Amino acid sequence: MTDQSTLLYTAEHEWVLVDGDIATVGITAYAADKLGDVVFVDLPTVGSDVVSGKVVGEIESTKSVGELFAPVDGTVAEINDAVVDSPELVNSDPFGAGWLVKVRFSELPPLLGYVEYAALIGD
Repeated sequence: MTDQSTLLYTAEHEWVLVDGDIATVGITAYAADKLGDVVFVDLPTVGSDVVSGKVVGEIESTKSVGELFAPVDGTVAEINDAVVDSPELVNSDPFGAGWLVKVRFSELPPLLGYVEYAALIGD
């Protein structure tokens, strides 16, 4: 499990772990809890271009369907096949094995820090 205080966040309840020019993206525990039991995850194709703020996938739960937004402009470098095969990982380990996509980016847009995100969700 990744230390949540070292991550960046979006207002759409996604977390971003930056490692060089790769942004690993997942949804936060708050988002996973609000969605309920995740039963299906649709992720973008490796090699596809994504635009910050635009929908790149869907997360379907027993309660609703949520959209996955790209937090950065870039190219999809990797998707988490384990989550596609076992969507419940999004609920059981959202900050670890439940990561969703890795995007190669050239410029990082403004994102929220841990304290700002905690304030956003009232934590």
